[in-house]
Amino acid sequence: MSERPETRLARWPSLSLVVCIGSAAVLDYGAWLVVEQSPHPISIWVAVSALAAVGAAAWVAIYPFSTDAQNATQLDELEKLQSAAGQIKNLEKIATQITIATAQWQNVQEHNAKAIESAKQVSEEMSQEALRFADFMKKANDSEKATLRLEVEKLKRAETDWLQVLVRVLDHVYALHCAAKQSGQQNLIDQLAHFQNACRDAARRVGLVAFAPAAGDGFEPGQHQTADGRKDIPDDAKVFEAVATGYTFQGQMLRPALVSIDPPKAPLPVQPAVMPDAANHGG
Repeated sequence: MSERPETRLARWPSLSLVVCIGSAAVLDYGAWLVVEQSPHPISIWVAVSALAAVGAAAWVAIYPFSTDAQNATQLDELEKLQSAAGQIKNLEKIATQITIATAQWQNVQEHNAKAIESAKQVSEEMSQEALRFADFMKKANDSEKATLRLEVEKLKRAETDWLQVLVRVLDHVYALHCAAKQSGQQNLIDQLAHFQNACRDAARRVGLVAFAPAAGDGFEPGQHQTADGRKDIPDDAKVFEAVATGYTFQGQMLRPALVSIDPPKAPLPVQPAVMPDAANHGG
């Protein structure tokens, strides 16, 4: 804003001021002269003329100051108008900036809305893909479980088959050893005893352990079973003879040993005992 120019009248020695003062002095002097030269008491018209002259002198004296005050008031109003116009221009600039910012914000909102929509679509696609992958993994897992279950069943059946074969082989070896004992030939007994121990050691490596109580051992219901299937066995019963060996497989009872607790009335033929279904054992 430009500085306001100095408009106040120079009071001294301004020519206009001198003129105004001189005019006021002349008017005052004229009023005094009219009153002085008029007959006394003065008439009403003389008094009015003198008052008019004094009033005119007073008006001439204060006219420059009144004009200066009016000019100052107008300049102040002009300055206020200029300031208001500047503020209006600033408001227009601010309004323009607000409009631009609003447009930019709308663009940002549109971009954000598009980004949110794209993220939502990606999220939905990822969810669907995750569901498809989970379904695929479930089917693959079920198929793999079924395959593994089938393989386990095959292995169990194979284990049962070779376990039965191995038990029967050991039963026959035990029968041969018992026959050698009945023959009374010590050399044959020793050879078959070594052969039986070798077979049992080989079976022990896969977890199959053969056991047989000695004559005179106490009867144990959990590990021994009578060959004739007796149930009323006294607590102090003693084993008279082991008819067939018992077996444990991987620490669990597979078959109890078949024993006799009374001396036989007639010689009993030594036969391999029938092993229960090996699928029922804990291995």
